[in-house]
Amino acid sequence: MTPEILDERRLSPADDAAIAALLARCFATDFGGRSCFQTRPTWRHVMRTGSGIVAHLAVQLRAVRLGEEMLTIAGIADVATDPAWRGQGLARRLLQLALTEARDSLASHALLFGTARLYPAAGFRGIANPLTYVEMTGARTSALVRTKREEHLQVLELSSRPWNETAPLDLLGGLF
Repeated sequence: MTPEILDERRLSPADDAAIAALLARCFATDFGGRSCFQTRPTWRHVMRTGSGIVAHLAVQLRAVRLGEEMLTIAGIADVATDPAWRGQGLARRLLQLALTEARDSLASHALLFGTARLYPAAGFRGIANPLTYVEMTGARTSALVRTKREEHLQVLELSSRPWNETAPLDLLGGLF
């Protein structure tokens, strides 16, 4: 199985539907029939078999504010492997490919919200920055959230720029 990169601008309706179906099988969270949690990614990584897309990972390049500094980050989201295909390293392979691509982008860091063991194994570490983001429920803006710490927020440096672990982090929008 060869990983593929799908540019969001060229995502076909069939692939969009296949990804939405995969996410529905993998997450208890209701994605509302969409192929992304809240905001469309910049690109995606997928693995296919004859039966369709069995693994997926999305990357969203976006500006965030870390203290007084503006950064471009690669937000890793919607990491999913069909239950029948788990345990074969598909998500790990997609994550490595995504990080390789992100290192070739303007992103100085990769961020994600997650608990899977594959993230620390890839070099991610938990951070406790105060966090601000726009809460969206059912694809509708509902509130501005300011929290002292997001338990599952992790970072990986993609460049020589260190992450400031004490500065407030403003996602300048919703979660990814």
